[in-house]
Amino acid sequence: MTASEPRAREIPRYAIIEAPSVLGLFPRGVETLPDALLGAGLSDRLGARRAGRVVPPAYDERRDPATMLLNPKGLTQYASVLADAIELVLGQGEFPVVLGGDCSILLGCSLATRRRGRSGLLFLDGHADFYQPDAEPAGEAASMELALVTGHGPEIVTNLEGRIPLVREEDVFVLARRDGEEAERQGSQRIEDTAIGMIDLAAVRKIGLEASTTRALQRLASTDVDGFWIHLDADVLDDAIMPAVDYRMPGGLQWHELTTILKAALATGRARGIDITIFNPRLDRDGSITRRFVDALGKGLT
Repeated sequence: MTASEPRAREIPRYAIIEAPSVLGLFPRGVETLPDALLGAGLSDRLGARRAGRVVPPAYDERRDPATMLLNPKGLTQYASVLADAIELVLGQGEFPVVLGGDCSILLGCSLATRRRGRSGLLFLDGHADFYQPDAEPAGEAASMELALVTGHGPEIVTNLEGRIPLVREEDVFVLARRDGEEAERQGSQRIEDTAIGMIDLAAVRKIGLEASTTRALQRLASTDVDGFWIHLDADVLDDAIMPAVDYRMPGGLQWHELTTILKAALATGRARGIDITIFNPRLDRDGSITRRFVDALGKGLT
């Protein structure tokens, strides 16, 4: 059996954690993601219990001169508290569904899994998010969370609890990113120069979604990990169907493709949890994108 072939399994017992942090971005709507998805029936679709809301520290719009980040202390504090909430869920044998917020919540998710051992990461994002602070125009950790969890960046946000790296490079697979040229122009660090596995969107289109997903999951299964976490940024979806994000790019995955990837990941029996980020309900005027997003998540996770 390959890593992506379906097998008999029980549907996980889901527990939803609300994590409306925008410490790594800006407070212009992404913080309402949990309310929107829950209001559209996500908990009912998943048969999930509501496991609480982790409120972030106050947002500071000033860029820290030492780290060149927004809210470095807040990010560190929030990661610890969010990790505590996720650990409680994992300890009860449940599957955490963490609703952001921006992508910096991956720090707390990765800290939780790191406390429990060695975990992989399936990274579904339109961007590689591997910037270093001096190349990120606004100091937003939401553009560098993959770098931070793999140990690249200021120590205050990479060496959480002395557990650097939170995820080893060789235990990460990036699927369907499409910002390669933009990242090069901006001077971002290159994931191509690391041990991180990747199939970008152009390659997905060339070799096919099924083959790409199989390769990603086989890579995660081949490393010495206890399982893997799923990071899902809404901007991995095609801009034509998911315009409700703050940093838009043309292209992306279709709804059914996202569902296919999630189904395959869950079918391995090795997925440990998922965070969902960056969707901005304020940019969804009639709620139709919210409903479609919930439908795709429901199909993919159950």
